[in-house]
Amino acid sequence: MTGVARNELVRGLGLTAAIAINVANMIGTGVFLKTRVMTCNVGSASTVLLVWIAAGLLSLAGTFSYAEVAAMIPEAGGDYVFLRRAYGRLTGFLYGWTFFTVARAGSQAALAVGVAIFLNVAFGGGLEVNVIQLTVRGVSLRLNGLTVVALAAIWIVALVNCRPVVTGGRAAIVLTVLKVALVAAVALGAFVFAKGAFSHFTAPLIGGRCEGVAETARGGIAGFGAAMLGALWAYDGWNNVTPLAGEIKNPSRNLPLAFFGGTLIVGLLYVIVNIAYFYVLNPTEIADISTSSSVATEVLMRFAGPHAVTFIAVALMMSSFGSLHASVLANSRIPFAMAREGLFFKSLAQVSPKSRVPVRAIVAQAAWGSVLALSGSYDLLTDSVIFAAWLFYGLSAGSLFVFRKKMPNASRPYRAFGYPLVPAAFILVTIWLIVNTFVATPRLALTGVGVMAAGLPFYLWWSRSLATIKPT
Repeated sequence: MTGVARNELVRGLGLTAAIAINVANMIGTGVFLKTRVMTCNVGSASTVLLVWIAAGLLSLAGTFSYAEVAAMIPEAGGDYVFLRRAYGRLTGFLYGWTFFTVARAGSQAALAVGVAIFLNVAFGGGLEVNVIQLTVRGVSLRLNGLTVVALAAIWIVALVNCRPVVTGGRAAIVLTVLKVALVAAVALGAFVFAKGAFSHFTAPLIGGRCEGVAETARGGIAGFGAAMLGALWAYDGWNNVTPLAGEIKNPSRNLPLAFFGGTLIVGLLYVIVNIAYFYVLNPTEIADISTSSSVATEVLMRFAGPHAVTFIAVALMMSSFGSLHASVLANSRIPFAMAREGLFFKSLAQVSPKSRVPVRAIVAQAAWGSVLALSGSYDLLTDSVIFAAWLFYGLSAGSLFVFRKKMPNASRPYRAFGYPLVPAAFILVTIWLIVNTFVATPRLALTGVGVMAAGLPFYLWWSRSLATIKPT
């Protein structure tokens, strides 16, 4: 560790680990669960596939902008740093606030609970018994096996990531290889062992229960937009390596390659597995699937019988655990970066002298994720900030234009492909998605606005001591 300042991070992640972190965070449960809802949104197999491709291309377009900015400013915190430098402290803080308190902590809570739920399915429901009952000042708290496993998953991942960053990178590689293999196995099994028909791709959606899908999100532009949000949720994480920019080896080369490589791998896998779904099931059969099941489970049932439920449960558990690991590894750097600049708890700015990672930020993130897991409020919260996440993605992509104007002579190891048309198109589509969210699901959108607004008093508190400091 010679030559490295005591409170600085270490560049210990290579290209393979960087790609694995992005892929691991993208492939969660969406590829197994979202196709049913998307089919109800748009009404045909061909349009569902079009949405998956369009969402992949949109994500790829976003990586072009991110790659230039991240390679130019390879610092811990990623979007927080870009947004603060491009638009000021308030915008950067609101991003960090939204992602720490809800977008990432809530997602991590949901992933941890998912690990527990899918493990419970694999074991035939054995985790649902009450194992602990606590009473604190008259308040009774009952923790069953599901809750204990969820909390254990959060803290196991946190402890792994308190080790040197190279350890977290190696774990991400192993977990990513496993989850890619599991998704590929579903697609391969469907084509080889199941009886299917390519005529399903031209069959219309006739009836179908479409359980839990709002009428306002079915058909037309609103339905297409809702399906896009579902697909983008499955792609979410294409920029997950960004907060780790300060720990990537040779960032000018490896950051752009991590963005492009991860998104292309996942996009190809998503399209292939969805073709497999529609080869086995027609749109009406998919729309009829209950929310308690998944398209992947129903496809496997056609050739694996009762073993399908166990296989999908294990696949979802591994996928959720891998995503949880990648999310904790990367997103703990956001509060760390905010704290270093005085816009969050100062203690979170410390780097462990042994492992050279922000241990306190990792622990704080795990603690808040545990609170959300216990509260059971993570689903509503994460759904409400999907549009907010894309608002910040659009602003981060827009920072490319700001930096081109403000810093025309800065070193740019990579220049965004198709500039200015491709980045501008990404921003315009992002604006449309945000507006469509208010039209299709206004309650969730307004809840997301409330989450961001709740950060304003905290910003005013922390920014008081910085009143005389100009942002760099």
